[in-house]
Amino acid sequence: MKKIFALFAFVLVSFCTQAQTLQDTLAQIDKIFSVFQPQNPGCELAISRNGVVIYSKAWGMADLEHQVRLTTASVTEAGSVSKQFTAAAILLLAQQGKLSLNDDIRKYLPEIPDYGSVIRISNLLHHTSGLRDWGSVMDIAGWPRSTKTYSNDDVLYIVSHQKDLNNKPGDEFIYSNSNFNMQALIVKRITGMELAEFTRKYIFEPAGMTHTQWRDNFKRIVLNRAIAYDKLDTGYQTDMPNEYAYGNGGLLTTAEDLLKWNEYYWSGKLGSPSLLSQQIAVDHLNNGTENAYAMGLFIQKRRGWDYVNHNGATAGYRSFLLCYPQLKLSIAFLSNVSDVDFGMIHRVEDLFVPNKEVHTAQATPPAYPMSVDQLKAFTGWYRNQKTGNGLQLMIKNDTLRTARFKLRPVGRNSFTANGEQVIFNDKGLIHISKTKDTTVYAAVKVADNGEDYLKAYTGVYYSSETESKYIVILKNGKLTLHIDPLNDEPINPTYYDGFKGFDDDDIYFTRDAGNKITGFKISVDRARNVTFVKMQQ
Repeated sequence: MKKIFALFAFVLVSFCTQAQTLQDTLAQIDKIFSVFQPQNPGCELAISRNGVVIYSKAWGMADLEHQVRLTTASVTEAGSVSKQFTAAAILLLAQQGKLSLNDDIRKYLPEIPDYGSVIRISNLLHHTSGLRDWGSVMDIAGWPRSTKTYSNDDVLYIVSHQKDLNNKPGDEFIYSNSNFNMQALIVKRITGMELAEFTRKYIFEPAGMTHTQWRDNFKRIVLNRAIAYDKLDTGYQTDMPNEYAYGNGGLLTTAEDLLKWNEYYWSGKLGSPSLLSQQIAVDHLNNGTENAYAMGLFIQKRRGWDYVNHNGATAGYRSFLLCYPQLKLSIAFLSNVSDVDFGMIHRVEDLFVPNKEVHTAQATPPAYPMSVDQLKAFTGWYRNQKTGNGLQLMIKNDTLRTARFKLRPVGRNSFTANGEQVIFNDKGLIHISKTKDTTVYAAVKVADNGEDYLKAYTGVYYSSETESKYIVILKNGKLTLHIDPLNDEPINPTYYDGFKGFDDDDIYFTRDAGNKITGFKISVDRARNVTFVKMQQ
């Protein structure tokens, strides 16, 4: 009897100790999220361990105009966290034998041009298709997302008017929302069902996600929807995603529903047999390099543990869904305000995730002796052959460097910069990233700086890819892109024929055999080399 009592006392003390530790942890979470004041827009945070919700809380307001508080039942948009659901729908169709991940997307979307290389459905899933991001293209056109009510059919129209790809399919990972809008269209063309209907039947209802739907009609009244906001110096303004396009984003849900999804597919219930291993499997680029983007999910390591995650941002909404499968820990975060620091989520993770990361010292190759005069031979401007981006190398404090990084000589023509390789040849340089991605830069002439030099670029330019017109003018001594009466963007010369825009756009002008300017190409983060042709005057 005494032994039984002693055992009971030991279990009780252990339980109380663990409970006290958990209570301390939860109190620390409250402290981290105290930045969300009750009178401002806020967020939802939910945490599960071993499939059991151990924390769920909401802060702030769902609707400032009507003073409605945000609760754990408030429906908030999940941004690009939505992509994993679109990918899951495609995987279910493949399992049903209605498509193959190796299918050419033109089998279902014949509107897409033949670019000379097959784009497979698997390329869409892993962001390796090369399709330009439709929102980036329309940003170039002067009609960024939320300025028009774009639909998935509009997205197909925009994508089908692109004459080139960002990259050869499979060569690179370039994040592009177009990939997932195309998947939503494929679901509809194969099944006759909208993605919203298909996922409701085959994913949301089986997973018990009773508060989840898609924003396929932004005008539809959604019970308990939180309004999205931007933070300004003077307060807040609404910033809603008023578009019909979805599949790339557009999931309306709660943090607790997202935890139900994590538990559903991590416990092997998606598909029969389970599609878990397929959805989290990474692929490889054409050069053999591993691509860490699986099917709507980033597969990474953090603090020495497997780390499966995705964040999201659409209009004023922000989101984050993650899982540490080895620890059976999931965290879901949704916010209705844009000025969110995702570092808060990582601080919450660190309360639950012990750090078992082992740092091994990397051997540093010995420096190659090189005089300043020898270094000067490498200075000048170089043009990125993929994007037209200009790179300037200069000498500062007897060191060869870019504006951001020092180049350390390790051979007669080779350097390291921020842990990456730079190799010079007679045509320019080759940059080899940590992931072995190779970018060629061509040596180019330095730009002139006179008004006559800039005046040669003025004129009217039209792009059939964006269906928009730019007028290039001289304004206040600067070459300026005149997009519309309220939108002028000065561009600054970099190399000869190359310019840099205010939003870090890369612009370079093209010439014919007679050295006459024929047009320009503009590259932004997710859309490379969009072409504008100079119109005859």
